[in-house]
Amino acid sequence: MEEFSPLDPVDVRQMRFAMRLSLGFGLLMFLGKGATYYATGSAAIFSDAAESVVHVFAVGFAAYSLSLTTKPAGKHFLYGYERINFISAGFEGALITVAAIGIIVTAVDKWLRGLQFEHIGMGSLVVLAAALVNAALGWYLVSTGRKTKSILLEANGKHVLTDSWTSFGVFGGLLAVLVTGWKPLDPLVAIAVALQILWSGGGLFFRAARGLLDYSDPEQGHALRQQLDAVCGELGIRYHGVRYRSTGYRTMVEVHLLFPFEMPLGDAHRLATRVEETVAARLDFPAEITTHLEAVEDHASVHHQPHYKGKPG
Repeated sequence: MEEFSPLDPVDVRQMRFAMRLSLGFGLLMFLGKGATYYATGSAAIFSDAAESVVHVFAVGFAAYSLSLTTKPAGKHFLYGYERINFISAGFEGALITVAAIGIIVTAVDKWLRGLQFEHIGMGSLVVLAAALVNAALGWYLVSTGRKTKSILLEANGKHVLTDSWTSFGVFGGLLAVLVTGWKPLDPLVAIAVALQILWSGGGLFFRAARGLLDYSDPEQGHALRQQLDAVCGELGIRYHGVRYRSTGYRTMVEVHLLFPFEMPLGDAHRLATRVEETVAARLDFPAEITTHLEAVEDHASVHHQPHYKGKPG
């Protein structure tokens, strides 16, 4: 089996640049929204600023995770460090959940104490500008993440897009306050934003848990078996025992190949290598395929399983 090669250097440069860009803009957004909150006293703007705090911490952890992801496997981590992708997503989900609870508590407290804020017009313009910038940044991060097959960048980009929709919602709420003069709209918008953020955090938790528990994506499984059927059919090989799991960047595949008992080991290994290389090349996602060679005549009795899947030889 050919060992998994390191990430493409061009992809690595793109991922690192995108992560630095996300962190830089995150810091600017936090400073801008924080200053706007202190100038206006708006609970809705506070909710937007809290989301930016989460973004800064999450991107910092994601940047560290990316540095580990791009390292080659070592003596104590034989499969590399890629699964930290899922830990990073879970960490971001935890931060988002804490931020959402903090927003709700702050909004209710401000409402009970009496709503006092000013410079709402200026604050609305700052929030709108932040929404537009985050929308562009989020689109760039998601597209770069998909291009480089990086779950880290894609998750970060989706978070930034969520932040942009949050800002658009806050802008709409502040505009409604200016038009109607009804101040309770401000904390109500903040609470609505917090609930939306809480939903987003739950989604990241779910995705992280699926990854850490080795969830097998049905679409990937379908594509994998299609290629195994095609390649094994071309070479006259049977297969069974397919298992696969994602590391957040590549998919690690195990498959048992069945050969006639009388076939020389060298010939069987040569065909197995062709299966590994050809299937991996035809898939539209990075994959490392490991094969296990068996004799077709006695594999069922060895495994105590009378059935197998594959094309007849």
